Amino acid sequence: MIELTNTTASAIASAFVKDRLKAGSPAMGMVLTLIVVVDEDHADQAMASARMAAHEHPARSLGVILGDARGASHVHAQVGTLAGWTGETALIRLRGEVVKHADSVVLPLLLPDSPVAIWWATNAPSDPAADPLGSLAQRRITDASAVTRGKQRAMHTLCSSYSPGNTDLAWTRLTPWRALLASALDQYETAATSASVTAERISPSADLLVTWLADRLKVKVSRHSSKGPGITEVVLETKHGPIRISRRDGKLATISSPDRPDRPIALKRLGVPALLAEELRRLDEDDVYAGVARSFAKKRLS
Repeated sequence: MIELTNTTASAIASAFVKDRLKAGSPAMGMVLTLIVVVDEDHADQAMASARMAAHEHPARSLGVILGDARGASHVHAQVGTLAGWTGETALIRLRGEVVKHADSVVLPLLLPDSPVAIWWATNAPSDPAADPLGSLAQRRITDASAVTRGKQRAMHTLCSSYSPGNTDLAWTRLTPWRALLASALDQYETAATSASVTAERISPSADLLVTWLADRLKVKVSRHSSKGPGITEVVLETKHGPIRISRRDGKLATISSPDRPDRPIALKRLGVPALLAEELRRLDEDDVYAGVARSFAKKRLS
């Protein structure tokens, strides 16, 4: 890693070129720029997740730590290639007045003619698309489950400020659940009359799942609490009887349905690197999430 103290965006860009030539790799085959906004306490974990996601999506990964915005501007960076990365990486710490203009540091470092994605690993702005860094990206990834406080309100706020290109890892966690539920209903070729979702008391994913089911099935969907982990059970009531998917340990689920034996199915909770990689596979608007976000935003928080 190249350490740069009291540096500039130009010096960071030069360090990328120098390190790339030193490694003997003038072309890295990078397909996008990933901006990771994170606090100091979670920086190592977030950059490790970005490194794992980069195995599938080689990227220039720019970690940005926004410090105290008071005082004189200070930019410190650690720049490198290789060391487990399939692209380039820089961890940039900002302090002072430059914190209010973080985009001026990041903008010159974006790969030309390539998409830009941004991920807030913990707390995200209330309107990601209007954020100075968020406005640089085509894909803006948040995680209501990772905020330090107010997870339910955070999800409601993010849904209320939805713009094309926004997504949340709380929604990404539902991909296997949604596929399994759709498949279960297709097997019976029947409509659900009601549904219920059981999960941890505070689970943004469960709240989104309730909204998605209600929108899709046009039935009442109740929400119940459990000790977790995550979502533990979903029940679809039909005229033939209940279709029940239970997952008590966060790894293996059991599907129970009328006139058929129970059967186990893998339904492991995905880690952040896998969720991040999934979101980077598509950078266009997720129309389904857009509809769910708008419906969830209309709900009144209890």
